[in-house]
Amino acid sequence: MPELAWLVQSFPNFARYVVVGFALAGLFLGVYVLITPWAEFRLIRAGNSAAATALVGALLGFCLPLANTIAQSVSVTDLVVWALVALLVQVLVHVGLRFMLPGLKQAIEEDKAAAGIAAGGFATCFGLINAACLTS
Repeated sequence: MPELAWLVQSFPNFARYVVVGFALAGLFLGVYVLITPWAEFRLIRAGNSAAATALVGALLGFCLPLANTIAQSVSVTDLVVWALVALLVQVLVHVGLRFMLPGLKQAIEEDKAAAGIAAGGFATCFGLINAACLTS
């Protein structure tokens, strides 16, 4: 039963990284909804697809580098530091997108699909690039 012993020994580390990873994803969501000028969860509850697409894209844009960081990190501290970098990148992407598309707030609130796709797509694409950068 050496496989079982390895599993038992590895489980606390797995649990630690799962808890920290989920907490970091929650932190990202909290920061993201604070920096956006629209109320994501209210809009999503009302059926606004543009807000949902933008939010899920941003979350993916953060979770892609987060997953790479979890896989590559040497400690939980290392994970947290690089996750905060990924969070900062996503904030900068969002701020940049709002400068490029000054009508984004109104378009999201009016449930214009193009706005949600653009916001979510930009966040996902830059998150993918960020994830690749965090593995080098």
